[in-house]
Amino acid sequence: MKWFVSRHTGAKEWAKLNKLDIDVFVDHLELNAINKGDTIIGTLPIHLAEQVCSLGARYLHLSLNLPLNKRGTELTAQDMIDCRAQLTEYQVVRIDA
Repeated sequence: MKWFVSRHTGAKEWAKLNKLDIDVFVDHLELNAINKGDTIIGTLPIHLAEQVCSLGARYLHLSLNLPLNKRGTELTAQDMIDCRAQLTEYQVVRIDA
């Protein structure tokens, strides 16, 4: 299953404009719903991205080159395009000290 995790309307619109193959759009990720082999797309905090990866799921991070004047504002899909939104896969592993 492919999950898109974001509470932002502009991000969801961007995903649809880019014809991403998404099964479920959610505002909040419940880790107990994730299965091995699932794909999670979003901007998760590092500790949640690590948990997703430890469950055997893929994590694709939604990255933007966001200028300072856009921080803290709701972005439209076009804003995201202008900020060169892209998906990058990461495998996050926690290193215990």
